[in-house]
Amino acid sequence: MVYMENFVKKLKIILDNEGLSASKFSEKIGVQRSSVSHILSGRNKPSLDFILKIKNSIKNIDLEWLISEKIDFKNENPDEILPLKETNIDEEKKNDKNIDRIVVFFKDGTFKNYSN
Repeated sequence: MVYMENFVKKLKIILDNEGLSASKFSEKIGVQRSSVSHILSGRNKPSLDFILKIKNSIKNIDLEWLISEKIDFKNENPDEILPLKETNIDEEKKNDKNIDRIVVFFKDGTFKNYSN
C-alpha cells in the first residue's frame, strides 16, 4: 500500500536532493510531465510503473522507504553500513583551501572544537 500523502512528501524530498525540477525529474525517469505534476498535486496516485521508474532511475532509493508510511531517512538497523552517494567534483570546483577548525554542535546545546 502506498501512503499517498507521504509519497508526495518523499517525491519532493527526492526532487530537492537531486536538485531537479518536476520537469527535469519527469525526463530523467521517462514519464510525462503531467504525471509528476498530478502526483505532486495529489490528483493522481503513483502507479507501480511510476514507482519502479523512480527506483531504477535514482541511485540509492530504498523501495521500502518510498512506499512505506515512514518519512525520515533514519536507518532502522544502526549496525548496517549504508553506501555513500557518489558525487562527481569538477576540477574547477575543487576547494584547495586548508581547514583551520571544525565545530560540531550537539543537540543538547554543547559543542566540540577541532583545530589544527
